[in-house]
Amino acid sequence: MKFHVKKGDLVKVLSGNSKGKEGKIISMIPDKQRAIVEGVNMITKHLKPTAQNPSGSIEKKESSIHISNLMLIDPSNGIPTRIGRKLNNEGKLQRFSKKTNLFIS
Repeated sequence: MKFHVKKGDLVKVLSGNSKGKEGKIISMIPDKQRAIVEGVNMITKHLKPTAQNPSGSIEKKESSIHISNLMLIDPSNGIPTRIGRKLNNEGKLQRFSKKTNLFIS
C-alpha cells in the first residue's frame, strides 16, 4: 500500500493531543496505517522490576499516530503541503509537492 508519508519524512500533526507539533517519522506500521513520530504523542510506560532492572521504572516513549493526522513538510521551504504523484523525467512515479510543484525525494 502506498502512503503520502514514509520513514524519515518531516511531518506536522493535524489533529489530536499533539496538534501542531512537528517531528521526523521513526517507523511505519503499514497494516494499521499508523506511524511513530519523534517527540509526538508521548505516553508513560511503567516497566516491572526485572533481574536487570530490580527497581522497575517509568519511561516516556512515543506512541503511534494515524497517518491521516499527518501532513508532510516540504523540504524545500519548510511549509506543510499536500502530496501528489506524477512521472518524473526517467519515467518513474515520484511524489511531488502540490504547493511548489517540485519533486520530493
